[in-house]
Amino acid sequence: MSNPEPIIRIAAKGDGVTASGRHVAYGVPGDMLRADGSLEPGPHHVTPPCKHFGKCGGCQLQHADEDALRQFVTERVTFQAEKQGIAIGELLPTHLSPPRTRRRATLHALRTAQGAALGFREGASHKIVDLKECHILHPELAVLLPALRNFIAQHGSKRPVDIELTLADQGVDCSLKHLPLEGLEATEAALALAQSAGLARLTLDQGYGPETLWEPAPVTITLSGRAVGMPPGSFLQATQDGEDMLVGDARDWIRDAATIADLFSGLGTFAFALAQPAKVLAAEASRDAHLACKAAAARAGLPMAAMHRDLFRNPLQPDELNRFEAVLLDPPRAGAKEQVTQIAASGVNRVVYVSCNPVSWSRDCAGLIEAGFKLEKLRPVGQFRWSTHVELASYFTR
Repeated sequence: MSNPEPIIRIAAKGDGVTASGRHVAYGVPGDMLRADGSLEPGPHHVTPPCKHFGKCGGCQLQHADEDALRQFVTERVTFQAEKQGIAIGELLPTHLSPPRTRRRATLHALRTAQGAALGFREGASHKIVDLKECHILHPELAVLLPALRNFIAQHGSKRPVDIELTLADQGVDCSLKHLPLEGLEATEAALALAQSAGLARLTLDQGYGPETLWEPAPVTITLSGRAVGMPPGSFLQATQDGEDMLVGDARDWIRDAATIADLFSGLGTFAFALAQPAKVLAAEASRDAHLACKAAAARAGLPMAAMHRDLFRNPLQPDELNRFEAVLLDPPRAGAKEQVTQIAASGVNRVVYVSCNPVSWSRDCAGLIEAGFKLEKLRPVGQFRWSTHVELASYFTR
């Protein structure tokens, strides 16, 4: 190669790619790959805000400016649609969550000779990056890191501890996994940590499920104005603004339907937004989430029916789906191939598919296209700022 090659896009794992297909680390559109393999930064290449970038596996794209980030998130979604031959009706503006808005995260900690290391792991490594700053965590999560680090330094072991943090209505819900608290002193120290840090809840999981050590008031999360009990380990959208965007799209697209099936409903993130005047079925496999959703709907007097059902092993069948004017599904990363097959075979003509994996989404939705559906609207969403993790909301009709 004699002449510099421009970087034209960012690949799925975060590398820059030239038109000839060459990959280069930390390249963004507008950069130039020189003949010697070095990179000449372009107008969309910026200085990463965090000193841990390049080592910490929590972020892969802090060197990309807002335009390059938006292009990456958009193309991650549209490329998968095109790959499956899915024509996009209307591509809505891509939503990017701002810095310091992540309201849930799993960190890792390890007691060391110098104290403790606490943070995300390095990319493709089990080594923990001891965070001194973080530009993605919500401030209410980030402020807890010093206290948690001190606690692990005193009561941790040689085994890494997983720390799950979630911002609830009452404050931060903290779960410690693989931390063997032995003896009264260690237990009292954990309770002192919870009290001094103002935690909403502290749970301990040593392999047998979460045990609550501290919960001065029942922990809830507000979904579309409804306070819903939040069992330990509950799934939430990563940011509040991301949830608002996804829920807003779903409401705009199918709120006029009289009956809606919300599949893989979790705590009811979408069900509570769509219920009233619509009658909503919320189907979920996790018993704790199902019961929390059911109880909150009953308290609110909403026209919602909660169903405990594993939609992977036992998807709703066409005769069941035909009772609904519209279906919404928000499955895990693996997608929902069997459930989508049943939707395609049913008489349902309106489908909202929210996904955290464009690859499984596009494979599933190819089946909808074959059954006569059209992709009317598509919105890429980047809740996991500066990472290669991308989400989306889509609307199909036939």
